[in-house]
Amino acid sequence: MSVQLCELLVLCLTVTYCGGMFPGNHWGEWNDSQLQPTIQRLMKGYNRYLRPNFNEGPVEIGMSLDIASIDAISEINMDYTATIFLRQRWRDSRLVFPGNESVSVDGRLVSLLWIPDTFIPDSKRSFLHDVTVENRLIRIFSNGTVLYALRITATIACNMDLTKYPMDKQVCTLQLESWGYNIQDVVFYWTRGNDSVKGLDTLRLAQYSVESYYTSVSEAVYETGHYPKLVLHFSLRRNVLFFILETYVPSILLVVLSWVSFWISQSSVPARTCIGVTTVLTMTTLMMGARTSLPNANCFIKAIDVYLGICFTFIFGALLEYACAHFYTMQHQTIEDLHRELLREFSESNGNGSIPIVSSSQPNQSVEIGSTAEEPAEDSVNSDIQNHTTSKEKVPSQGCGLSLVKDASRKVASVFVVENPHNIDRHARTVFPTAFFFVNILYWLYYLFL
Repeated sequence: MSVQLCELLVLCLTVTYCGGMFPGNHWGEWNDSQLQPTIQRLMKGYNRYLRPNFNEGPVEIGMSLDIASIDAISEINMDYTATIFLRQRWRDSRLVFPGNESVSVDGRLVSLLWIPDTFIPDSKRSFLHDVTVENRLIRIFSNGTVLYALRITATIACNMDLTKYPMDKQVCTLQLESWGYNIQDVVFYWTRGNDSVKGLDTLRLAQYSVESYYTSVSEAVYETGHYPKLVLHFSLRRNVLFFILETYVPSILLVVLSWVSFWISQSSVPARTCIGVTTVLTMTTLMMGARTSLPNANCFIKAIDVYLGICFTFIFGALLEYACAHFYTMQHQTIEDLHRELLREFSESNGNGSIPIVSSSQPNQSVEIGSTAEEPAEDSVNSDIQNHTTSKEKVPSQGCGLSLVKDASRKVASVFVVENPHNIDRHARTVFPTAFFFVNILYWLYYLFL
């Protein structure tokens, strides 16, 4: 009992001392009438179902954004995922209170106030962060201005043009609209124009870099009316260095590897065939791997597809070059074997004066071997005249046109006859690199500067 009595005495002395320091119920610089209003006083008679300035004009809502991160950009789904801080400001005359201070209200009391029905029309999925509580901020200023901030992560659609992939530049948007209030009820505006958006300048992305951005104000027209809309436009340029190291350099090396066969002897059939087939299969695998991360849309002929197609054409052309060279080499060897056979038969003929004439497999070309010096020139001339006369007698007059056609076809075929098949490899060593270098110049000029 004595302990309780002592505590009561100390409490009375303390109250008397404090009363002497602050006479007239003054607490510091504030009296009872100047204390900041409580939530109960602000909410007295407040109807959260009616917007501010009801029947007096639209509510002007200023917005600003902080882009915290752009987590993923998907070319397959044509969307991007971003985490943003959305801040909205408007003035509600029902929340005016005396003084120059502001009141920070717990975010869980947002259900007591009227708030705009802002939404993101292009959003596929979105959620409000709630760790450790819902990430909301409500601040009420003495003039009735309300600041409402949210932390949102949303997956937003972005129409992409992939014709220049991976040297493309994509323009994506972030749109903010009012769901139920039209332009007669609500007006949206950016609080500081382009400066209303923060975070894009310092943003670091894996494959892209933010090239530029700007804001705009427009209206969304639907069947139910005209609604306010704010749009953030930002350009993303893809970093091509990754694709140069991942796709372009390996494809170029494969093309150069296919040229190695031009320096290998044509008689080494397994070596040249192995190089050609290996490079073709490796290039096919590289082309399939480059398409796995892209949408399977026929409307997009991408720049990387064009380049891989060019490389595949050169590699396949190198394989066909060896096929042609080998064919003409075998044909040339057949003719040489025929020549040697004729020479052997002529040497065994005991010099009987016959002149064997054999038509070769090459058009408009004959092999004439051997002639005795004792035969006079007149005999050969007479034999030619006699043969010519005999052929005229045997061939009817209407056969002249057929012979002309045969002669023309032989002349055309003689153009494709290769006298020395080894020249095919010799010319390929120059033609293939020169053509590939020229095509690369055209390719990079077109996709980088046009």
